Amino acid sequence: MSKRIAVAVVCLAAAGLVSTACWNDTVTAKAAVKAEKDRKPAPEFALKDADGKTVHLADYKGKVVLLDFWATWCAPCKIEIPWFMEFEQQLKDRGFAVVGVSMDEDGWGAVKPYLQEMKINYRILLGNEQVGAIYGGVDSLPTTFLIDRQGKIASIHIGLDRGKEDFKNDIVRLLDAPRADFRDPARGVFAFLTGAK
Repeated sequence: MSKRIAVAVVCLAAAGLVSTACWNDTVTAKAAVKAEKDRKPAPEFALKDADGKTVHLADYKGKVVLLDFWATWCAPCKIEIPWFMEFEQQLKDRGFAVVGVSMDEDGWGAVKPYLQEMKINYRILLGNEQVGAIYGGVDSLPTTFLIDRQGKIASIHIGLDRGKEDFKNDIVRLLDAPRADFRDPARGVFAFLTGAK
């Protein structure tokens, strides 16, 4: 009987590690989509993709973006990546994009083989401590930001705190939100570019 209990304890402990986060696995955050008035602008960055091209967050202006900080060695990240690949495939035509930011210290040497093995269908960038810092200090992986069409952070997910359908529902909610009226400078592109409120 005690052998069964020991096996059960080991299985539960392993499941607990996989279901949270890498690095600081005591941190998880269940974040619903924030009200529009409570959202803050997502920090701009300039990072290189696998082809050596510089990518800016502003390149995705007008799209809903899932910005995922991850690493090749992170078990919870490996669970989420197939979800994100599916979302990219299903929702890209609606103005949605997934952008992965690898925090692998070994750089492209570790990341490129993983991208090929997993056949990742969305853009991957190589992150660094500076970009992690401007996003509030990325202490745990995965850390995922949902960014609305106006470039504001709608929700933050730390660790594997949400299921696939929860993520998808949040993304669809942002995609279905009324778009800014670009004819009204107080609400449209002019406001986004100038910071007007």
